[in-house]
Amino acid sequence: MAAAAAALMLSSCSSLSYYTQAAQGQLELLADARPIDDWIADANTNVKLRHRLEAARQIRRYAIQEMKLPNNGSYTNYTNLKRPYVLWNVVATPELSLKPMQWCFPVAGCVNYRGYYSKDAAQAYARQLRAQGHDVEVGGVSAYSTLGWFSDPLVSTFINYPDAELARLIFHELAHQVVYVAGDSQFNESFASAVEQAGVEAWLERFGNPAMSDAYERYKTRKADFLALLVRYRGELERTYKSMRPDEEKRASKARLFLALKDDYQLLKANWGGYAGYDRFFAEPLSNAHLASIATYNDFVPAFRNLLRREKSWDGFYKAVSRLAKLDKEARHDALKRLGAVTLPGTLVVQRSIGAAP
Repeated sequence: MAAAAAALMLSSCSSLSYYTQAAQGQLELLADARPIDDWIADANTNVKLRHRLEAARQIRRYAIQEMKLPNNGSYTNYTNLKRPYVLWNVVATPELSLKPMQWCFPVAGCVNYRGYYSKDAAQAYARQLRAQGHDVEVGGVSAYSTLGWFSDPLVSTFINYPDAELARLIFHELAHQVVYVAGDSQFNESFASAVEQAGVEAWLERFGNPAMSDAYERYKTRKADFLALLVRYRGELERTYKSMRPDEEKRASKARLFLALKDDYQLLKANWGGYAGYDRFFAEPLSNAHLASIATYNDFVPAFRNLLRREKSWDGFYKAVSRLAKLDKEARHDALKRLGAVTLPGTLVVQRSIGAAP
């Protein structure tokens, strides 16, 4: 409804069409949701899904009781979608730049992507941008947060993740409901990533077993390896684009670097024993858009982890983050850079709650 109201205030037909599909997609997602308890009690629910929903319910309870994340209608319902992703994001950059285009929306502010509930619609918009000379990536998204405006459901696009990865996702998306600064994706995503990391570590210590912990360590190692690979090639491209070389030489270097990135990824896969979980990153021809936002989720994570160690509780941490959120962007980023430059000893101390969450 909020998206539909915003659409009525826009003058262009293209903007109206975009907001209409966004409103329809969100409402359809909510309309198809049923309470988790109903799914679990339904004799037609298969055993695997029932177990996954029970695991998600336990993870949500932990998030509320121990991590002090919001206790609302989020993740109390489940939606079974007939598609692999909940939506598709379009990211675009100039041909010889890694600076992403931005789109500005009510509530969310300005972000480096434009989301579509239909892959065909996302691809159609991507073709428009490519025709204008932009580098473009269309990537599937398994989950997102409505920042508490709606009760975000569990979705079939991620319910079958391993337990620790499911916990990671739920902790991350709920964190966006705690603190969110419009127009500062670097701050928002780094904060949510820090919450997910610390939360999963504590959750595994309490509920995990050696097999779960080992699987999550492998996941983290692969993710770190892949991120390091992308950061390395992003740096090479940045140096190329900032150089005084002619554009034709920059284009030739760009093509060589993307070929080398693909080759190095195959070496990584071999080191991982053939794990192919990142193959979808290469589903479309590589472009600047693939690398435009890779730092967004990670730049300030060390700073937030240090802040969490310093505050020694989730409540104190969230209050400190809220204070940072009230600063202007430059002051906020300067404070985080200072926090990230030091190493604080100690681990998170959390007072465990007693009793079940509603």
